[in-house]
Amino acid sequence: MAGDTNCVLVVEDDGLIRLSLVEELEDAGLSVFEASTADEALQIIEEHPQIEVIFTDIDMPGSMDGLKMATLVRQSRPDMQILLTSGYLKVSKNDLPWKIPFISKPYEVDRVVSHIRSMTGQRGEGICLGPSFGS
Repeated sequence: MAGDTNCVLVVEDDGLIRLSLVEELEDAGLSVFEASTADEALQIIEEHPQIEVIFTDIDMPGSMDGLKMATLVRQSRPDMQILLTSGYLKVSKNDLPWKIPFISKPYEVDRVVSHIRSMTGQRGEGICLGPSFGS
Protein backbone atom coordinates (compact mmCIF):
# COMPACT_ATOMS: atom_id res chain seq x y z
CA MET A 1 0.00 0.00 0.00
CA ALA A 2 2.96 2.35 0.56
CA GLY A 3 3.84 4.25 -2.59
CA ASP A 4 0.28 5.55 -3.04
CA THR A 5 -0.38 6.98 0.40
CA ASN A 6 -0.06 10.20 2.32
CA CYS A 7 3.40 10.99 3.75
CA VAL A 8 3.66 11.66 7.46
CA LEU A 9 6.62 12.51 9.68
CA VAL A 10 6.27 11.34 13.28
CA VAL A 11 8.49 13.26 15.72
CA GLU A 12 8.57 11.55 19.13
CA ASP A 13 11.51 11.17 21.51
CA ASP A 14 10.08 8.15 23.34
CA GLY A 15 11.25 5.21 21.23
CA LEU A 16 8.51 2.81 22.29
CA ILE A 17 5.73 5.31 21.62
CA ARG A 18 7.29 6.24 18.27
CA LEU A 19 7.72 2.60 17.20
CA SER A 20 4.15 1.73 18.10
CA LEU A 21 2.68 4.83 16.45
CA VAL A 22 4.68 4.39 13.25
CA GLU A 23 3.54 0.78 12.99
CA GLU A 24 -0.11 1.69 13.56
CA LEU A 25 -0.01 4.57 11.05
CA GLU A 26 1.56 2.27 8.45
CA ASP A 27 -1.14 -0.31 9.17
CA ALA A 28 -3.68 2.45 8.46
CA GLY A 29 -2.14 2.90 5.00
CA LEU A 30 0.09 5.92 5.59
CA SER A 31 3.74 6.15 4.59
CA VAL A 32 5.69 7.21 7.67
CA PHE A 33 9.06 8.82 8.28
CA GLU A 34 10.25 9.11 11.88
CA ALA A 35 12.51 11.32 13.96
CA SER A 36 13.42 11.42 17.64
CA THR A 37 14.29 15.14 17.83
CA ALA A 38 13.21 18.35 16.15
CA ASP A 39 16.69 18.78 14.64
CA GLU A 40 16.47 15.34 13.03
CA ALA A 41 12.94 16.15 11.83
CA LEU A 42 14.05 19.37 10.13
CA GLN A 43 16.74 17.46 8.24
CA ILE A 44 14.23 14.81 7.11
CA ILE A 45 11.77 17.49 5.95
CA GLU A 46 14.50 19.12 3.89
CA GLU A 47 15.51 15.80 2.30
CA HIS A 48 11.93 14.60 1.65
CA PRO A 49 9.68 17.33 0.23
CA GLN A 50 6.89 14.76 -0.31
CA ILE A 51 6.11 14.85 3.43
CA GLU A 52 2.68 16.43 3.85
CA VAL A 53 2.02 16.22 7.58
CA ILE A 54 4.12 16.38 10.74
CA PHE A 55 2.75 14.74 13.88
CA THR A 56 5.00 15.95 16.68
CA ASP A 57 5.31 15.79 20.41
CA ILE A 58 5.85 19.18 22.03
CA ASP A 59 8.16 18.03 24.83
CA MET A 60 11.46 16.89 23.33
CA PRO A 61 15.15 17.04 24.19
CA GLY A 62 17.57 18.90 21.94
CA SER A 63 17.91 22.42 20.67
CA MET A 64 14.16 23.03 20.34
CA ASP A 65 10.78 21.67 21.29
CA GLY A 66 7.89 20.78 19.00
CA LEU A 67 6.34 24.26 19.17
CA LYS A 68 9.54 25.96 18.03
CA MET A 69 9.98 23.37 15.29
CA ALA A 70 6.38 23.94 14.14
CA THR A 71 7.05 27.68 13.94
CA LEU A 72 10.21 27.15 11.88
CA VAL A 73 8.48 24.71 9.54
CA ARG A 74 5.51 27.06 9.01
CA GLN A 75 7.92 29.85 8.06
CA SER A 76 9.75 27.75 5.47
CA ARG A 77 6.88 25.48 4.34
CA PRO A 78 3.54 27.23 4.94
CA ASP A 79 1.79 24.40 3.07
CA MET A 80 2.98 21.79 5.60
CA GLN A 81 0.24 20.46 7.84
CA ILE A 82 1.19 20.06 11.50
CA LEU A 83 -0.50 18.19 14.33
CA LEU A 84 0.82 18.60 17.89
CA THR A 85 0.60 16.27 20.87
CA SER A 86 1.74 16.18 24.49
CA GLY A 87 1.08 14.15 27.57
CA TYR A 88 2.28 16.87 29.91
CA LEU A 89 1.02 20.13 28.50
CA LYS A 90 -2.55 21.18 28.03
CA VAL A 91 -2.47 23.85 25.36
CA SER A 92 -5.27 26.21 24.48
CA LYS A 93 -6.06 26.49 20.77
CA ASN A 94 -5.50 30.23 21.08
CA ASP A 95 -1.95 29.64 22.36
CA LEU A 96 -0.91 27.49 19.41
CA PRO A 97 0.95 29.07 16.50
CA TRP A 98 -1.36 29.46 13.48
CA LYS A 99 -4.09 27.53 15.30
CA ILE A 100 -2.26 24.22 14.78
CA PRO A 101 -4.43 21.30 15.97
CA PHE A 102 -3.53 19.62 19.25
CA ILE A 103 -4.35 16.10 20.47
CA SER A 104 -3.47 15.25 24.07
CA LYS A 105 -1.86 11.95 25.06
CA PRO A 106 -2.94 9.29 25.40
CA TYR A 107 -4.65 9.43 22.03
CA GLU A 108 -6.48 6.93 19.87
CA VAL A 109 -4.57 6.21 16.66
CA ASP A 110 -7.82 6.23 14.66
CA ARG A 111 -8.31 9.84 15.74
CA VAL A 112 -4.77 10.73 14.65
CA VAL A 113 -5.30 9.03 11.26
CA SER A 114 -8.61 10.83 10.80
CA HIS A 115 -6.98 14.18 11.58
CA ILE A 116 -4.12 13.51 9.16
CA ARG A 117 -6.45 12.54 6.35
CA SER A 118 -8.70 15.53 6.92
CA MET A 119 -5.64 17.81 6.90
CA THR A 120 -4.51 16.52 3.52
CA GLY A 121 -8.03 16.38 2.11
CA GLN A 122 -7.33 12.84 0.92
CA ARG A 123 -8.18 9.32 1.91
CA GLY A 124 -4.86 7.68 1.12
CA GLU A 125 -4.91 8.64 -2.56
CA GLY A 126 -1.81 10.83 -2.64
CA ILE A 127 1.59 9.73 -3.85
CA CYS A 128 4.37 9.10 -1.38
CA LEU A 129 7.54 7.21 -1.94
CA GLY A 130 8.31 6.74 1.72
CA PRO A 131 11.36 5.47 3.55
CA SER A 132 10.71 1.85 2.60
CA PHE A 133 11.23 2.80 -1.05
CA GLY A 134 14.77 4.10 -0.64
CA SER A 135 13.91 7.78 -0.60
